[in-house]
Amino acid sequence: MRPLREWSLEARRRICGVFTDIDDTLTRDGEIEPAALDALASLQAAGVTVIAITGRPLGWSEPFARRWPVAAIVPENGAMAVLPGGSRRYLQPQAERARNAERLREVAARILREVPGATLARDSAGRETDIAIDHSEFSHLSPEAIEQVVALMRSEGMQATVSSIHVNGWFGDHDKWRGACWVARGLLGADLAAEVDRWAYFGDSTNDQLMFRHFPHSIGVANIARFLPQLEHRPRYVTEGERGAGFAEVARALLEARSKRAS
Repeated sequence: MRPLREWSLEARRRICGVFTDIDDTLTRDGEIEPAALDALASLQAAGVTVIAITGRPLGWSEPFARRWPVAAIVPENGAMAVLPGGSRRYLQPQAERARNAERLREVAARILREVPGATLARDSAGRETDIAIDHSEFSHLSPEAIEQVVALMRSEGMQATVSSIHVNGWFGDHDKWRGACWVARGLLGADLAAEVDRWAYFGDSTNDQLMFRHFPHSIGVANIARFLPQLEHRPRYVTEGERGAGFAEVARALLEARSKRAS
């Protein structure tokens, strides 16, 4: 990883939009930091498209999609998109979501039964396409227990990923990268894979590493240091500030590049 100051002016000038994680990238203790909210507004005013993509559930994301200056929030690791007006778009057809619902309940029950200390995330009532086990938000699981949850999910044929607060598991071939490509195409008519060098991605934990691998302009906020030993794919750059302060740092770098291009 390189310091953010080494991100070239020429590269920053080409950026037309950003995808960003939410928890511990924009937020602290579940609340968006004022610096991050101001940065989102500044990017929007400058014409930079911002799409948040998260493991958080649909129900949790809907009010923020209405209030934050973002083009969309993509919850549940790419399974759907919530637009500022409140409308929803789903990646999976309704029949497939319905078939998976009972399987999700069965796996959740097995995890709670077999993994000591495992609890469902408090935001579980708002979830439609995945399950989330809390490991750091309101309860604590040891690294060994987290690994046990991930292994159990995968043994049931699920995808599983670990964020800074939850272990998420779901049925289907979607993930943050596929969800980002899907929403970019559907919302903007953009081929993200073909023009990924014009986009940036911001994150803070292990469930962001797929995005770090795909985005040449990937940035970790400073608190990613907690997860570095577990990352196979690291961001290219890292900020000096943590969480919302780090996101604001990147927004300033992008806006600086735009102002110099205009002059």
